[in-house]
Amino acid sequence: MKILFLGDSITAAGRDHRNYHYLGTGYPKYAAEHIRATFPNTDFEFINLGISGNRTSQLFDRLYSDAIAFAPDVISILIGINDIWHRHDANKIATTDAQIALNYRCILERLKRETNAKIVMLSPYVLDAEDKDYLREDLVTVLPIVRELAEEFADVFIPLDLHFEQALKTQPEPLWFSGDGVHPNETAKPS
Repeated sequence: MKILFLGDSITAAGRDHRNYHYLGTGYPKYAAEHIRATFPNTDFEFINLGISGNRTSQLFDRLYSDAIAFAPDVISILIGINDIWHRHDANKIATTDAQIALNYRCILERLKRETNAKIVMLSPYVLDAEDKDYLREDLVTVLPIVRELAEEFADVFIPLDLHFEQALKTQPEPLWFSGDGVHPNETAKPS
């Protein structure tokens, strides 16, 4: 079974771009470890094609070469935070909520049309970090878009924003999970 991870730096997590089987140090690594342990008699191929800084438009642009051409059985997608983040950075790429919705819908429609893969969608999130308040404000309007698309297209939806909200009830310091509010650190790994 071929499982492919697509997304931005949260997915890439230090992966080696010369070897897409090296999963990096983030959630693809932990997901692969858990899946292998749960199904020890199944032959898996795990591929990480997360690219740091990617937005929904860039993921769409590389969709054939980095997803469809691999003919995966499962595709995991975590994308969207950079669409928001780049609205505010020095280059100001002002992707609107409507454009994010259209880009993401085009990604999902193409995957459904050109693959037989099961789709796993993960929601973007932002933890409390003083310098990221502006991201959380924008995320409020993007999360419903992602949830609506997940209802329509995803075989599995993982609401990371809600999982982190629950985790913060037992560890109330958001920086415990992420030094910058966006990129998980080692203490955010599942137990």
